[in-house]
Amino acid sequence: MGPRAAAYDSFLLVSFGGPERAEDVLPFLERVTAGRGIPPARVRAVAEHYYQAGGASPVNARCRELLAAVGPQLADLGLSPYWGNRNWHPLLEDTVAAMRDRGMARAVAFVTSAYGGYSSCRQYLDDIAAARAKVGKGAPEISKLRLYFNHPGWVQAWSSSVSEAVAKGRQLTDRQVEVFFSAHSVPEALARTSPYVEQVTDAARLAAIGAGVEQWRLVWQSRSGNPASPWLGPDICDAITASEAGCAVVVPIGFVCENMEIVHDLDVEAAQAAAATSMPFVRAAAVSGHPAFVRMVADLVRERLSPRVSPAALGSLGPWPDQCPEEHCPAPVHRAS
Repeated sequence: MGPRAAAYDSFLLVSFGGPERAEDVLPFLERVTAGRGIPPARVRAVAEHYYQAGGASPVNARCRELLAAVGPQLADLGLSPYWGNRNWHPLLEDTVAAMRDRGMARAVAFVTSAYGGYSSCRQYLDDIAAARAKVGKGAPEISKLRLYFNHPGWVQAWSSSVSEAVAKGRQLTDRQVEVFFSAHSVPEALARTSPYVEQVTDAARLAAIGAGVEQWRLVWQSRSGNPASPWLGPDICDAITASEAGCAVVVPIGFVCENMEIVHDLDVEAAQAAAATSMPFVRAAAVSGHPAFVRMVADLVRERLSPRVSPAALGSLGPWPDQCPEEHCPAPVHRAS
């Protein structure tokens, strides 16, 4: 039975998760980094980023807001809403167990990641499978909704955010405003095995067109791996430092929700890079609360529920298929087992 033929009874929001109090920061980071060989000193250094921001990531709050915003449309579609995270409470396996206990049989899953890639897509599919296996008999079937990097709702939300940020930037300088679209860097070797770069680039291009922005750059942020291996660049801080523009407008197009990669890596480190050259800095808002994005979530569900609803997509890449190709976005070697 294909994904469009199934009768669904529930909606599952799946996200990365984040701590909501200071005492949970280190346990959260230890869970995130388990098995990756990251030195404890590095984990403690990252923990300081959370403490400096009050000891919490904003991502869980944004997920609650998104679920509340899309809730009425889910109710109209006859779906019960649930939410589970990869790395912090509510944990995905606990949510799947609760769904089983409440008699849920089939769910559509919306992941807070728009792009293909191991961490942004394939790992979520693995997480869902692992949660179902842990719950065991009676676990609901869970079908992940397609990637939405070029969905009109995604593009419209980002175009709106970019327009607002550029307008603020132009109030701060009479010189050129340079727009930097930023996404999480990954190793170049991993990028070659996925559509990640192509999709992020297309999303940035479409958002720039929608905002009427002709001059823009794609940059990368939040590198966390072995400095000896090549990662996607240029780094956002390096790009800002080298810029001769009158104002830097940074657009976190690689992310759905506000999170620590935005709060620290952009609002602190990238802003400091701009300040070091006396350049005004404006950061565009993430889009998880934008009305166009909320409508998109419901539209993706409607696509899955009815074969009469055609998949919507802008640009030349077309809509991503309902089911990700088995060979796409393989795990890196150190996580393949």
